[in-house]
Amino acid sequence: MAGDVYSFGILLLEMFIGMRPTDVTFKEGLTLHEYAKMPLPEKVMEIIDPSLLMDVIENNSKIREGRRAKLEECLNAIIRTGVLCSMESPFERMDMRDIVSKLCHTRESFLGRRV
Repeated sequence: MAGDVYSFGILLLEMFIGMRPTDVTFKEGLTLHEYAKMPLPEKVMEIIDPSLLMDVIENNSKIREGRRAKLEECLNAIIRTGVLCSMESPFERMDMRDIVSKLCHTRESFLGRRV
């Protein structure tokens, strides 16, 4: 199961960052895991795949500051989850039940309701 958690974490990072572990950016020991971990939490928006933020970018003047803060908070939680799942040591990785709970909580927080 620990291998599955690791793979899930990498997949989560790939989907939200828009890069693969084999990307040319990752040279000299830099990994997708490290790349995702470095900007947390203050600069998470800088590593998010811009195509995921097109609506935010296009309507930036129309989006309330509270909504932008909520988006950033949720993206932080998702990237942090991906990082915790992809820790090098299997003993440091999150448990799959905790992952599901964390992601469900993040979704509910973003939507502002219980789903």
